[in-house]
Amino acid sequence: MTEGPGWSTLQRVVFPPESGVDTMSLYADAGPATGVRMRESDEFARNSKPVEQKLHLVGSSPKELHFDDLLSRYSVRVRSGEQLSLGTYFNAFPASYWRRWTHLREVRLVVETSGHGSISVYKSNARGTLQRVDGAKVNGETRTEFHLSLKPFGDGGWFWFDLASSKGDLVLTEARWEAASQPRADATVTIQITTMDKPDFCLANIRALAEHPEALELAREVLIVDQGTKKVAELPGFSEVAASIGPKLRIINQANLGGSGGFARGMYEAVENESDYVLLLDDDVVIEPESIMRMIAFAGLCKRPTIVGGHMFDLYSRSTLYSMGETIDARRFSPSQPHQDMQMRHDFSVSNLRQTPWLHRRFDVDYNGWWMCLVPTSIIRDIGLPLPLFIKWDDSEYGLRAQAAGYRTVSLPGAALWHISWIDKDDLVGWQAYFHNRNRLITALLHSPLAKGGNVLRESFQEDVKHLVSLQYFTAHNRLSARDDLLSGPGHLYPTLRTKLAMINGMRDSYSDARMHEDVDSFPAPALGMGLSTATNPGMPAKKDMVKWGLKTVARQLLREPGRESLERPQAYLAHLDNRWFRIAHYDSVIVSNAEGTAASWYKRSPTKLKTMLKRAGLQHARLYWNWDSLARTYRAALPGLVSMEAWRRTFNEDPTPEKERTSPASRAGGS
Repeated sequence: MTEGPGWSTLQRVVFPPESGVDTMSLYADAGPATGVRMRESDEFARNSKPVEQKLHLVGSSPKELHFDDLLSRYSVRVRSGEQLSLGTYFNAFPASYWRRWTHLREVRLVVETSGHGSISVYKSNARGTLQRVDGAKVNGETRTEFHLSLKPFGDGGWFWFDLASSKGDLVLTEARWEAASQPRADATVTIQITTMDKPDFCLANIRALAEHPEALELAREVLIVDQGTKKVAELPGFSEVAASIGPKLRIINQANLGGSGGFARGMYEAVENESDYVLLLDDDVVIEPESIMRMIAFAGLCKRPTIVGGHMFDLYSRSTLYSMGETIDARRFSPSQPHQDMQMRHDFSVSNLRQTPWLHRRFDVDYNGWWMCLVPTSIIRDIGLPLPLFIKWDDSEYGLRAQAAGYRTVSLPGAALWHISWIDKDDLVGWQAYFHNRNRLITALLHSPLAKGGNVLRESFQEDVKHLVSLQYFTAHNRLSARDDLLSGPGHLYPTLRTKLAMINGMRDSYSDARMHEDVDSFPAPALGMGLSTATNPGMPAKKDMVKWGLKTVARQLLREPGRESLERPQAYLAHLDNRWFRIAHYDSVIVSNAEGTAASWYKRSPTKLKTMLKRAGLQHARLYWNWDSLARTYRAALPGLVSMEAWRRTFNEDPTPEKERTSPASRAGGS
């Protein structure tokens, strides 16, 4: 990745493949630097200083490039008389991140063109304003260099450049952002994918790697940890992809240890094979291979070992960014609401980077989701592997543990992938409720700086009440089971890692709200006139009335038995959008669809379940409150042993998968 003596590539300008027409707004815009320019003030005109312009969207959505003008992965044509801006998510340079976390104070932009036209270089700041900082006329085969200072980017800001053609087409042959500092030329990475019955996604991602050999150059191994029953190695086409990658590809088949067990295996193997980094990837994703080189280049120039994460775009709305970073609210000990200046699910096809002021701030984070996360193995050697949590909170707990040891996490703009979004899912109910509640409390016990975990216990009990008055008894059962295990101490984590999910699913038949049916006609038809009046639409109680509402609702559900007819026939059918606790609480019997829209279940009110579970939840939270300090000491004392290489080695060696099936012999590249 070195270009010329003493210069190394940090980031190349890239364009989407033919299949990525719906992602064009992330790579290039056809138009001037701001889309619609603000009027220059008299003050700027008098002082002849660089003109600052607000990045607010005025008028229509940004124009996109003609797709047939893409000449290659790195080259594009600008038609005569037209303009092209590279001030986009993937092609602008996130200067403030390099300024904050690395030693760099200057970068070089190299632009190679063919034809007649001009290059204009811009920068922005954290306030969402821009300046034109440099430019050049080009004619014929031209290589143009710009040396740019990173000093002004303390709080935010990007660099980018625009192209304008004249006297015929202007072709961008290639462009790149470079640094005089050299990262380690021999740094290596283990690229690891954890998969569970998503072989099609997994195969597509290793095929993408095979088609981008530059992403594989730094890889010591491409490791697939396959924990499912639908094996990626059995798919048609796998052999051809495996042959193109060669001996770097290895598959480890192991029992389902959840995301934490799959990622722990990748981190463990990366330490064992002496890689410098491990890149953790989810299976249900589509990667932008350029991101791999960018993350490694960034990590290699950081002031000290740093976890580098990629952003997540919505796989089914590909121009939509999930968020710019993940933080933990220390008071509630839950993933926080976004920063007041951050918007969730931002659509770049509606408002591009240059037109969206909040995107120009630098956002510092507590952790990065493990959909795409680069972890230096030096950090793993220091703080250990993930906790054996199965799923949920393993990535956030690891980020907090690293931060406590002095290692920061950076979510790097311009490095990203597309992931199946969970925005339209509800993973706080059903079987996942066990892992959410237990692992949130474990993480709070380990890392909360506040007495009794701050508000975490109060909120946990409030959530129990909401699930119970919503007739979600299976969810409530799993939360109760989670806290029973939590109170038993950290010794339960490894013994239940393989077995807990089966135990949870074994309880489904005991709860009607857990029995899903794809065909809604499998249920009796709702009884006419038995549900809420069509004029009734219960709203969320005001915050000041919440306790009163809760006491009144619980009392009504405890004291009033549901009618016989409501238990034989549902009172209504509710779409998942209407499945809100303050609405469900008014029903005795209702059919509710799931978040994915693939099935529905029958919620039936039970005063007996409510009374038993509510009492048990209250006693559990009282125990947690009074024993919080001693329990925190117990979990903190056990942490080094739980996350050690030896503890995970024993777990991997206990794998019931037959030895000959653990590592795919056709792609073996080392011991398992």
